[in-house]
Amino acid sequence: MSQSGASVSQECITAFNDLKIGKKYKYIVFKLSDDNREIVVEEASTDKDWEVFREKLVSATTKSKSGAVGKGPRYAVYDFEYSLASGEGSRNKITFIAWSPDDANVMAKMVYASSKEALKRSLNGIATELQANDQDDIEYDTVLKTVSKGLA
Repeated sequence: MSQSGASVSQECITAFNDLKIGKKYKYIVFKLSDDNREIVVEEASTDKDWEVFREKLVSATTKSKSGAVGKGPRYAVYDFEYSLASGEGSRNKITFIAWSPDDANVMAKMVYASSKEALKRSLNGIATELQANDQDDIEYDTVLKTVSKGLA
């Protein structure tokens, strides 16, 4: 259980293992349940198009306690594949992305920030972690540079 009190659903761990071991998914988007008590899978997909994945994060919404809907934080895991610039072949890195747009609801950002470690601890095999706060942070080339440590 995290400091915020949000627990990680078994569904999150199962989906992650399906991505990591079974290569069943390309990415998984996680969110907090409506009552902020549990981290759940919002979507698990086989779509290899980075822009489709990126749009899922950019268009994510959350409801404030007053009922207003605005931009929302998310967690995501992406099985990032890239080729080495040296020509030595390709690599896979399972990448954890904490998406928390600057213009999201402050309370939502706080709850997501305090629950992140609980999810990360539950997902064994994450190679890289990214904190993304604006759309430029999740541009393909920006992520590629971080994940490959400049070797792609």
